[in-house]
Amino acid sequence: MATRDEPRAERRRLSHVDRAGRPRMVDVSGKPATARRAVAEAQVAVSQETLSLVIDGGGRKGDVLTVAELAGVMGGKRTAELIPLCHPIPLSDLSVEIRPDRARSLLAIRATAATVAQTGVEMEALTAAAVAALTVYDMVKGVDRGATIRELAVVEKSGGRSGEWRRPAEAPAEPARRPPKGVRGPRRNG
Repeated sequence: MATRDEPRAERRRLSHVDRAGRPRMVDVSGKPATARRAVAEAQVAVSQETLSLVIDGGGRKGDVLTVAELAGVMGGKRTAELIPLCHPIPLSDLSVEIRPDRARSLLAIRATAATVAQTGVEMEALTAAAVAALTVYDMVKGVDRGATIRELAVVEKSGGRSGEWRRPAEAPAEPARRPPKGVRGPRRNG
């Protein structure tokens, strides 16, 4: 991974920023349209009482799971309107499933997006999972202000030049962080 100490020309570049630092949409016109798929997951941690209300359908706003799944699909379809540099792509499939997990006291959200296009559908899957999680929060906040959205991530993708990818079962350790300017880090021998 590049660091700030390397010359600018040797650092990896962000694809949505041009050489002058201005935002840009990536040109995918030279790429072939291929079948692409992405899966994103999120979690909403709630109290056991709230989880029981959701499972039993006892919420004042209605069936939390059905409404949140539908909201996720609707949100995923509008990704290009929400994320400024995202390509509008034709989705061939988009589904959201929410499963209650009593043991961990959470609602596990899984969004799957598919297309045949020149660019991937990771953003659509992420947006669908995020909107579903936000909808769950909106529907339970009246009874559980401590509800927490967490763990939003792409867990797998396929298609395109990079092919198949799966998130490792265990997340890698966080990279070492540099101390703030003016603060000395630990001395290293050697």
